[in-house]
Amino acid sequence: MVSYKELGLVNTREMFKKAMAGKYAIPAYNFNNMEQLQAIIIACVESKSPVILQVSSGARKYANQTMLRYMAQGAVQMGREMGVNIPITLHLDHGDTFELCVSCIETGFSSVMIDGSAHTYDDNIALTKKVVEYAHARDISVEGELGVLAGIEDEVKHEASNYTKPEQVEDFVSRTGVDSLAISIGTSHGAYKFKVKPGEQPPPLRFDILAEVERRIPGFPIVLHGASSVVPEYVALINKYGGKLEGAVGVPEDQLRRAAASAVCKINIDSDGRLAMTAKIREVLATSPKEFDPRKYLGPARTELIALMKHKNEKVLGSAGKA
Repeated sequence: MVSYKELGLVNTREMFKKAMAGKYAIPAYNFNNMEQLQAIIIACVESKSPVILQVSSGARKYANQTMLRYMAQGAVQMGREMGVNIPITLHLDHGDTFELCVSCIETGFSSVMIDGSAHTYDDNIALTKKVVEYAHARDISVEGELGVLAGIEDEVKHEASNYTKPEQVEDFVSRTGVDSLAISIGTSHGAYKFKVKPGEQPPPLRFDILAEVERRIPGFPIVLHGASSVVPEYVALINKYGGKLEGAVGVPEDQLRRAAASAVCKINIDSDGRLAMTAKIREVLATSPKEFDPRKYLGPARTELIALMKHKNEKVLGSAGKA
């Protein structure tokens, strides 16, 4: 077994404690390749923000679990060599089996999510508790989920959302022992979060549900999944250079700022990063059709991703300067 502490990583407990006290949210950025990981570290070091590196089951298969271990270790060292020792967590996003969580823990992850939301309530509790018992014995933090987010992102797919039932949260948290809880209040996975007509605004998040959850489990870390804003400029750039993303709409940033000032201390952002990189890659390849050096299109994509994440840390999540 590889301990995350050997890699220089931390679990999320101290991060969340500080975020709750400071009324900000930790950015949880998904990555699949080197350029995305470099961008995350550069953006968070330059903005002095703690960060959660998120890896889905699909991303783990894509990158290779052994490679991921050394990528995470390299990311920590890269940050230190830049002169700022920011807290970095390596987190499994949407783990769906006990075996997957165990495998990630044994290869250096410092935090795991067990998503049992597709099961019955009692089966979700049983699965989550089993993961918690294994993880806590090794000082790994665990995120559970109540409620179902609609949408498609990586290997996570649900046709419809089910809002979290606040009356279940106390029982769920006490019976499972989770360290944080992902809830469903209207966010969703992917670039098509809401169906709106031209000129319409997306519906507001269910802050009433969030408030009731906070009332029932005061001081407990809450997580928002599917929280990309689907930046219109990137959608427009993608479409300008041959893409087809009609009707892609995300969560307005003012709503995320409001959430970050509440008990929400971890906000997941994946689609925005994909859109930023894809927009710049399409632009470079369309405007420089003779280009075939990957560095010449992945480099600008990485630069754009750094700018996006620094903006999120500084203007949306409030995590800048909190490392």
